[in-house]
Amino acid sequence: MEQFYPAFGGNSARQIRRLIIQEEGKPRRVDATWWFDCTANGERLEVGKRTTFNARNLDSPYWKGALRHHRAIVVATGIGESKKIDGRKHQYLMEGTQPFLLAALYRPFPNGQYSCAVITRDAHLEFEPYHDKAFPLFLPPTREFTHTWLAEDILQANEIDDLLEHPRLYATLQVEEVKTFKNGAISPNATLLEADREGEL
Repeated sequence: MEQFYPAFGGNSARQIRRLIIQEEGKPRRVDATWWFDCTANGERLEVGKRTTFNARNLDSPYWKGALRHHRAIVVATGIGESKKIDGRKHQYLMEGTQPFLLAALYRPFPNGQYSCAVITRDAHLEFEPYHDKAFPLFLPPTREFTHTWLAEDILQANEIDDLLEHPRLYATLQVEEVKTFKNGAISPNATLLEADREGEL
């Protein structure tokens, strides 16, 4: 088990490890700095000042190239979200009852390094009690969809457009309020957040 954190503080070593991408028609796993705005500096990456660990406004020209050609998959067992309630920040550890897939975008660099961002969409109704600003884009866990998602040469795919417009919760999550994500744990009394049923939006 590993925990991944965005590259705040300019720490390019903060990576999402084993990010799944596709290059030259073949899927592969790479370690990518969790901060899209990077530049190559020798054999390493230098983290930019623009906050880009999430990709939200996908209509922006900044994301269009990656959305068209450089889509990636994060295999995760849990995520951490937070929400300010009555002036106090509450943190929630959300673990899947089984591993799940999250959508990401990546950038390759000439020095062999990679950077990435997790795609988020507008808040999901069931997610709002825990995080009401955005919703990570979960991917359907099917071979057909992941093949389409990773393809480098698809300029337009109805399945992708539909998912971006109508994101769904494809994982059942156990939710526990925690003081810190690093030491947080799921108890037997955790809240169960059920995956969306087929046909629900």
